[in-house]
Amino acid sequence: MKKIITILFIAVFFGCQEKAEKITDSNDYNKYLITTNIPSKEAIEKDYEFWQEKFNNDSTHLMEMNRLSGIHAALFGSTGDISQLKISEKLIKKSHDIAARNKDTYLRSLAHNYISQHRFKEAQVLLDSAYAYPDNKKQTEMMLFDVAMELGEYERADPLLGKIKDPKDFNYLIRLAKWSDHNGNLDAAIKYMEQARQIAEERNDKALKVWSYSNIGDFYGHAGRLKDSYNSYLKTLEIEPDNHYAKKQIAWLVYSSEKNAKEANRILDSIMVNHKAPDYHLLKAEIATYEGNFSEAEKQNKLFLKTAENPDYGAMYNTYLINLYAETDPEKALKLAAMEINNRATPETYQLLAYAQLKVGHKKAALKTIEQYVDGKTEEPKALFHSAMVYKANGMEERVASLKEELLGASYELGPVKAKEIKKL
Repeated sequence: MKKIITILFIAVFFGCQEKAEKITDSNDYNKYLITTNIPSKEAIEKDYEFWQEKFNNDSTHLMEMNRLSGIHAALFGSTGDISQLKISEKLIKKSHDIAARNKDTYLRSLAHNYISQHRFKEAQVLLDSAYAYPDNKKQTEMMLFDVAMELGEYERADPLLGKIKDPKDFNYLIRLAKWSDHNGNLDAAIKYMEQARQIAEERNDKALKVWSYSNIGDFYGHAGRLKDSYNSYLKTLEIEPDNHYAKKQIAWLVYSSEKNAKEANRILDSIMVNHKAPDYHLLKAEIATYEGNFSEAEKQNKLFLKTAENPDYGAMYNTYLINLYAETDPEKALKLAAMEINNRATPETYQLLAYAQLKVGHKKAALKTIEQYVDGKTEEPKALFHSAMVYKANGMEERVASLKEELLGASYELGPVKAKEIKKL
């Protein structure tokens, strides 16, 4: 497993948690928490007004529909409003039906939309259809690789990565980084991400730089390089002040590393004014649990359920729902886990199935699931944590002990609440 937290953090965990190393400084990011500082959203809305007016004058023009479908997808990214993604889907479908040429382009666009909705199998069908067209093969191959990784079809992903190989290409490097991370080689993943970041900087491409800085921030966090992670998120915000993802990751760092629940909540409250994703409530629930405020945690969990159970979200929040239902309604969690396995059979989804099986009392079935589909196939801390729980329930203390040591090193990724649970394993 990736040794993602330094000795310092292990020492902090066993010692005085309230004196965790100070990495962040609110003076660095306060200006990004001003809820009226939303230049990206304002730019998208301006584009929307322009192209919507043109579309209103003639709703059959492909160019207007294409522009609007992209704008609605961007509005989803900016606001978290799932209805925007559904509108984008409808416009892409209409464009595909009307278009006499470039059908593969619309198939890829619709597949991209479906990937955002976690409709991976449907996306794969569309991409296979697009691949039958003679043009733009590489673009389709890149997306086929992405979907194969999401579906756990690693034997298909590998040759697809070979087909797009180009060490000087940004799109190849970020996929090579993902493949390296999947194979447990975090150092290589970071190396390739840094090469991709360099390309983005040399091109001075704003979108690529935002993507690079935010994603490499995650990789640095996995590696325990928390200061580098923090600085990378700040670079993201320098370019895009209303980037909700970077701010959420800073909130996690403030909470998980520095144990500053009040400041983490202040950051989240600012984000939630303009971005409405359901999972913010789960993070706030975890922070409340850490503080011992269980009534607030229950309130936030209910708010998550109220929003995440919107049918428009489909399977987008299944993994979160399984984790939550496992504690409150294990039978429901088990049914949902089985559905998620059908949606994408990866080690990460199988570990959720095992967790649900354990919670309903099927400890032998849970062990079989772990041994057959999870053990040795993923190094994700949450998967290892649930594996340890299953081993403990089955009296396999040696396996628990070996995983416990690794999990203590993953306390930053897992958070303070689970860190306490790890000590009890």
